[in-house]
Amino acid sequence: MAGNTSVPGATVTSRLLAIIGAFDERHRALTLTEIAQRSELPVPTVSRLAGELVSGSALQRRQDGRFVIGRLIWEAGLRAPVEGRLKQVAEPFMHDVYAATLATVHLAVREGTQVLYLERMSGRASVPIVSTVGSRLPLHCTGVGKLLLAHAPAAIQRQVFAELTRVTPYTITSAGVLRNQLERIRRDGVATTSQEMSLGAYSLAVPVVRSSDDTVAAAIGVVVPTLKRDRQRLLGALQVAARGIGRLL
Repeated sequence: MAGNTSVPGATVTSRLLAIIGAFDERHRALTLTEIAQRSELPVPTVSRLAGELVSGSALQRRQDGRFVIGRLIWEAGLRAPVEGRLKQVAEPFMHDVYAATLATVHLAVREGTQVLYLERMSGRASVPIVSTVGSRLPLHCTGVGKLLLAHAPAAIQRQVFAELTRVTPYTITSAGVLRNQLERIRRDGVATTSQEMSLGAYSLAVPVVRSSDDTVAAAIGVVVPTLKRDRQRLLGALQVAARGIGRLL
């Protein structure tokens, strides 16, 4: 049964999911009208369901009238069987990397043709970057993204190669060049970028290999103002952390 809705065939569950799905890293606070537009639902329907979601703490309504994700959704995300466990295991090792390098440290997984950032640690001396916890960025122009793309299924790689967008003047947009880079990443176990996502930012990333089945479960990386110095120290800190996380997963 679809329930009382002007959208034929739409169930209550599908409408609730559409409302939650209207929020992403670029749309963290939305008005009622914006939620309706992004979820493709009538405003009266969104108004009624959003009110119920606020009552259940799945959404929160700010004083300016905009809606944001509520504590219930946030806490549920922390309990996700893969990402939640991965973050829990990785956090102490990420602290070690940050303490040793003072660089921005990322933990990420692949989600479709994008890289999903699960955790980030940075300080006042870190390089300004665009990533945030929960954000998704292109695979082909980030260090952790390239690492994950190198170990992605062939179908995912073909899709990424067909949609190589330029973010900065240094972004790799040639499928041939990127394909050669991915081969080196698989061979050497390390990925790098040079101002390909943000000007002035260079990244270094290594795989987190799950010891139980030797699969790449995630990528851990750092973002620094240059890779011309301390590269080996950065790489060593990342590799130690990655091995520790992989053993405990």
